[in-house]
Amino acid sequence: MRVMVTGNKGYIGTVLTPMLQEKGHEVVGLDSDLYRKCTFGDELAAAPTIVKDIRDIEVEDLEGIEAICHLAGLSNDPLGNLDADLTYDINYRASVRLAEMAKEAGVRRYVFSSSCSTYGAGATGELLTEEAVFNPVTPYGESKVLVEREVAKMADEQFSPVFLRNATAYGVSPRLRFDLVVNNLVAWAFTTGKIMMKSDGSPWRPIVHVEDICRAFASVLDAPRSLVHNRAFNVGVTADNVQIREIARIVGQVVPECRIEFADGASADKRCYKVNCDLLPSVLASFRPAWRVGPGARQLYEVYRRQGLTLEEFEGPKYQRIGQIKQLLADGVIDETLRFVA
Repeated sequence: MRVMVTGNKGYIGTVLTPMLQEKGHEVVGLDSDLYRKCTFGDELAAAPTIVKDIRDIEVEDLEGIEAICHLAGLSNDPLGNLDADLTYDINYRASVRLAEMAKEAGVRRYVFSSSCSTYGAGATGELLTEEAVFNPVTPYGESKVLVEREVAKMADEQFSPVFLRNATAYGVSPRLRFDLVVNNLVAWAFTTGKIMMKSDGSPWRPIVHVEDICRAFASVLDAPRSLVHNRAFNVGVTADNVQIREIARIVGQVVPECRIEFADGASADKRCYKVNCDLLPSVLASFRPAWRVGPGARQLYEVYRRQGLTLEEFEGPKYQRIGQIKQLLADGVIDETLRFVA
């Protein structure tokens, strides 16, 4: 199958692209490559890529594409809060426009990278299923809700959207991010001997390895239409709904001689929810998550040690998405719309 991966040069896309290639798919990327100077360790898998902002894509760019895995966008809550209108422009309006053009171009399957952030401040006493009420608390979460609602209306016999609501990602990627909680806490522990808690550790969060997110995309791409058409699936491991303090405890078992500390002003995070992720593996036998938090934290620790990660590198803007964007803006490399200056 000829598959377009938007955001193929991002945190998830650089893991998904080679996975799809190994399964025999022909991958075409689309990415503005904002993070071209942010590669960590391994080189990126080679794939023909349209270097273009997702807002500027045209129908002609989609000729011959059979399916789209849509990952491109501002990637987390802090980055989404930088400019709420930009978040809606890129994550919402451009995603809906892409779906409209995909339908016009004859693309049959549109797999959207949604998020469990759509649940936002969910009740912590229950596991939220795909039927739970949306309650986003950030522009990032709201943008995902809006895309799901608009694109679902386009579904018909020729155009089949699927919505993958990813839990909070972690794990090694060639475009590694340290603004993800497991990646961040392991990096703190390795570089300083401290597990630095920026909240009081009480919030619950569903956690999923980046490779398992990619396995979900691959499974949905190959799935019979009748099983996934116009459906949403939580992506994660139900048993890995964990409090942040539990992640810190796991990291403490993995990284030698480290201790837990709380940052000044640490308080409760209103993003707090537990998610049931059993639906997708019950529908698709091809999808079975392979990672748990403990082995994932050890994987990160081993890679940090092998690469010789330093505190300066970890705390710098290179692997923090909002930090990198602010650096590019300050250097005049991109303009206020986050497009590259000629």
